[in-house]
Amino acid sequence: MSVRRSRYLYSPSSASPFKISRSKIDLYLTCPKCFYLDRRLGISRPSFPTFSLNLAVDVLLKKEFDLLRQTRQPHTLMKQYRINAIPFAHPELEVWRNNFRGKQYHHRGTNLVITGSVDDIWVNPEGELLIVDYKSTSTEKEISLDDEYKQGYKRQLEVYQWIFRQSGFPVSDTGYFVFANAGKNRPSFDGRLEFELSIVSHRGNDTWVEPTVEAIKKCLDSDELPASGKECEYCQYREAVGGELRE
Repeated sequence: MSVRRSRYLYSPSSASPFKISRSKIDLYLTCPKCFYLDRRLGISRPSFPTFSLNLAVDVLLKKEFDLLRQTRQPHTLMKQYRINAIPFAHPELEVWRNNFRGKQYHHRGTNLVITGSVDDIWVNPEGELLIVDYKSTSTEKEISLDDEYKQGYKRQLEVYQWIFRQSGFPVSDTGYFVFANAGKNRPSFDGRLEFELSIVSHRGNDTWVEPTVEAIKKCLDSDELPASGKECEYCQYREAVGGELRE
């Protein structure tokens, strides 16, 4: 049974800025109905447990790149992929990485504060920021961004690019995903996993972000429940259960 929240809800009558995270933007794009239920009515989708292994990989990668950030040197992986950049040093980097704070931009036209927590940022010789996200996986297939579910990865990076651009930073269209792929071909486990690191680039286009923020504002201001996403399994489940209960 869903538990209705009474905090962190949008009110059309409030003059206070309202935070919308990068993940909630993706929720709106996936299913406006689930987004409205969550942000306006306080009824969230069921949550899933956090994958501790993914978090551990993120922490270790950040430590590895932070060592090079101090010395202003590129990672060997960056050299391997011929990326002319070094890890970006900034006094607010840890704030931007924090899941509960992140980088924030107040979109005055809607009074929405768009937030997102980045994994890393690199900088090229031209002074442009390269937004970087870490991903953990375990696959024998060639890693690419062509899978359907990875389209959300691209949107994630583009939202980050938009936030930093709106905040006055020069941002390259090209961002990167650092994939840590856990191998399965060792003869025995021996209490350890071995990861192969690779980098996949993405040339972002953030022109969709601002119109989406404006659409989100209209959605939140409305008193009508929006339609479900075409392939929203959560809404399909609710409809199926509701139909069973009515019979």
